[in-house]
This record gives sequence, C-alpha cells and structure tokens, in this order.
Amino acid sequence: MNIKNQAMLITYADSLGSDLKDLKQVLTEHLQGVVGGVHLLPFFPSTGDRGFAPSDYRVVDPAFGTWEEIEALGEEYYLMFDFMINHISRESEYYQDFKARHNDSPYKEMFIQVHEFFPEGRPTQADIDLIYKRKDKAPFQELVFADGEKTQVWNTFGEEQIDLDVTKAVTKQFIRDTLQDMAGHGCSLIRLDAFAYAVKKLDTNDFFVEPEIWELLEEVRDEAAKYEIQLLPEIHEHYSIQMKIADHDYFIYDFALPMLTLHALYSGRSERLAQWLEMSPMKQFTTLDTHDGIGVVDARDLLTQEELDYTSEKLYEVGANVKKVYSSASYNNLDIYQINSTYYSALGDDDASYLLARAIQCFAPGIPQIYYVGLLAGKNDIELLENSKEGRNINRHYYDLEEIAREVERPIVKALFELLRFRNTSSAFDLDGTIEATTPTANELVIKRTGTNGSQALLKADLAAKRFTVSEDGQQIFLTMPQSI
Repeated sequence: MNIKNQAMLITYADSLGSDLKDLKQVLTEHLQGVVGGVHLLPFFPSTGDRGFAPSDYRVVDPAFGTWEEIEALGEEYYLMFDFMINHISRESEYYQDFKARHNDSPYKEMFIQVHEFFPEGRPTQADIDLIYKRKDKAPFQELVFADGEKTQVWNTFGEEQIDLDVTKAVTKQFIRDTLQDMAGHGCSLIRLDAFAYAVKKLDTNDFFVEPEIWELLEEVRDEAAKYEIQLLPEIHEHYSIQMKIADHDYFIYDFALPMLTLHALYSGRSERLAQWLEMSPMKQFTTLDTHDGIGVVDARDLLTQEELDYTSEKLYEVGANVKKVYSSASYNNLDIYQINSTYYSALGDDDASYLLARAIQCFAPGIPQIYYVGLLAGKNDIELLENSKEGRNINRHYYDLEEIAREVERPIVKALFELLRFRNTSSAFDLDGTIEATTPTANELVIKRTGTNGSQALLKADLAAKRFTVSEDGQQIFLTMPQSI
C-alpha cells in the first residue's frame, strides 16, 4: 500500500493488547479514521533492547503472532518496519556460525574485527576518543571462537547488538534479502534504525561518514525502489543533518519539534517554534514522542543553549513524576541527550497543554506520527520503570484491552481523536501545499496550511493561555479542551 498523508501510529506488537490479534481489534474498535498507518516496532525474534537486537528478520516472534496477521494489517494501513542496518543479534545464525567456524564461516566478513580495521599498534586512546560513542567505553566486544582463539568485534550499542560491515558483499546480500522479504509482507516504508553509525572509516568519528553514508543510502534506496518501498533514515543529532538528508529527497524525522513545542508551551513564547515551522520540509514525519526519550540535541541552535537548558529544567519542574535520575546511567539510559518521560506527563498531565501540543504537530509540515502512549494521553509508568530499572520504560506502558476501552472515553483522548480525524481528511494538509507560521504577539502563534486545491486550515493559538481554535475554509472548529475555553 502506498504511504497515505494520514497520521501513523507507533506501537509495539504487544503494547495495545498482548499481541497482533489484539492490536487489530483495537484498531478496528477504537481507531477508525484516527490513524491511517502503523509503525510496528520490531516484531522479529530478538535478544534485547525491546526488539532492536533482531536475530532473524524472516519470521515474526511467535509471542506476537504471524506474518498473515501483519499482512492483514497492511491491507488497511500503510505499514513501516524497522531494519537495524547497523547491527544484528549475537544470537543470529550469522554470528553464531562465525563464532563456531571462525575463518571457515561464510559470514566472517559480516562483522568488523578490530584488529583488521585498525593498523598494527592501534587503536590508541586517541582513536577511541575520536569515535562517536553511545557508551563510556570503546565500542568493542570480545568474541571467543569455538577453536579457542579470541578477537574483538565492533559493538556500538547493547551487548546483544553486534555491528555489521556494510561494505562487504555478504552483508550487501543480507540487506537485499531482508528488503525483499519485508516487501513480501506488505511493508510500505522502512525505518533505517541507527543508519548513521553503519559506516566505519579509519581516522573519522565513525558517525555519518560522508560521502560513504550517501553511497550506502543510495544502494538501499535503489534496492527498495524495486518493491516500491520508501526509506526513513533515523538519526538523532543536529537538525542540519536532517536537512541534508531531506536535500537528497528522503523522508526525514522532525525530532526537533518535541523540544521546540515544549519550549513554546513552557515559556508561552512563539518565535522559535514559528521559525522552525517555516523552514521545515514537507517530506517528513513529525513526532512529539517515540519509544525512546525526548531528544534534546535535535533542537540545538534552533533554541539557544540557554533556552535548551531552560526547557530541560522546566521539564523536571513542570513534568509529572519526572526525575533526572530516570535519564541517567542508574536507569540504563544510553543517550545523555534524551529525557525519559511521556509527552503528556512532560506537560504536567495537563489536558489543555497537551491538546494544543498535538494541534501544533498536526499543523506542522509533514505527516504526524503518534506513539501509542501519547495517543492515549498516557502518564509516566513509574511502576514499570522501577520494576525494570530501565529509564525508557517510563514511556512504554503495557495496555490491556479493558484499560484501552476506559482510556478512549477520557475527554482528552476523544478530543485528540477528533483532531486527528480532521487532520487525516482535510485537503489543506496536502504535502505539496504551503505553510505560513506567524506570531501576531510574543504569545500567539498562527499557522495556515493551504492545499494545492486552495483549501485552507488555520490554527490560532495563545501559548500562554493554552487556548486555540481551528478553522477550515473560514468555518471555525473549536478543539480546545472544554475547561479551557
């Protein structure tokens, strides 16, 4: 199915109910017209990181369901799958064969052995310091072969996630096979997770290495195009990198919007947000929340350092049950530039602020992605966080069907669903159309979207009072929460 210009739900297979069967029931009973697409977070057998250490892309984890159930979803919704192009599980057949057969393994070149990557006598401490790392040690892991010999292999993320050498023929074939397999199961869009780490090159920081990273992306895009699949490269870094990717005509993420929107709602000031909305590309997916934390680095230079610090500190002050320790190493936080919280709780569990944030997202350039916890205006799950000691689990609540049935009756959730149905059906949000964002006063924000057929939608917001109105072609629609009108 081709990508629709309609909101996309982000969810795990076992978060809205216990499996894919339950997810289909939730979509059918509660989310008709609310979302047109589903980003199904990794549903393959995996040995860690909530699915992001896949051991086999060819099968669905039996705990979730079957390919048939995913294909059935694809008949009604455009689907996005994750491809962890940088790494694979150390329990995968490829890595286990390498471990067992060493130099006789046909997969030995899939993995980056440190002694082969660096010249003799290296890596030095300077080499290790140069690497763009996700942990406070060298991104290497010892491998003991069945024959007793030892080596070190590249390992950027968790211990289960062994990096792949994307320059080798055996890995390129694995990439081609994986893309073909995903295409055969109804995938419309592939999210290239952690792709910026995939290219390693001597005497670089091994992150978004140019021009090689473009060569890799083009190879993958050319292969995906055979199956009419589009790519969404995933990267959390300075917004200028996203702009580069957009210039190469890929879909991108708007990961700057979450912090810019928080800054606008905390401060009541509209200027920074309006500037970003005017300069953002249309070919993108917008987010306020994802399965990870709220990214801070993505908004650097769109907000000054003082404004970033203000927003971060205000989040801990205003946010409901948000503590700095939840985003620290004590709770296994891998990224010091992310803050762990649901977006609803980041806004103090305040309905009026939250609905205004989602209205801004709906009017922003691109297609809105709504994380499942955010779709139900979910609060921070402190119990899950403390039981697991995993910081990101604060925003990974497991909903059963009974709880979902209760949550969809809340006024804030009903209002959000109404807003999304409007966004999904109005031709004013045509991605080939235009956007104007103006600031009549320091506290006001006006966003006008105009479709190619001339249809217009207008958002007028008072960021300080948390009040807004929406109109379409001159007809006003009041979507502000009732208690704030």
